[in-house]
Amino acid sequence: QVQIVESGGGLVQPGGSLRLSCTTSGFQFSSYAMRWYRQAPGKERELVASITRFGASTNYTDSVKGRFTISRDNYKNTVYLQMNSLKPEDTAVYFCNAHGERRWGSFREYDYWGQGTQVTVSS
Repeated sequence: QVQIVESGGGLVQPGGSLRLSCTTSGFQFSSYAMRWYRQAPGKERELVASITRFGASTNYTDSVKGRFTISRDNYKNTVYLQMNSLKPEDTAVYFCNAHGERRWGSFREYDYWGQGTQVTVSS
């Protein structure tokens, strides 16, 4: 059974830092790209950061570049999001997503989601 559990969210002051963790089990972690999404109240879900299977490549949405860092530990089946210099507009529920693709035989996509963790940056 696939399990994805985020932790590390909370209430912080502007300029503060948090590290989110996403622990996983039930699938071959190293075969999946990992992503962090966020969704603020009344807004569309946004892709924040992504990392390839072995961590060779990362991508970030413009609003977090230079402040957030995504990383993964394939020995622990865990993904992290280090968030520095937090701003009130970073307030959202943050979701961890595992994305896998099969390109042999019939094409198939796999997406597994965690329950989300709340990040609140007070102003």
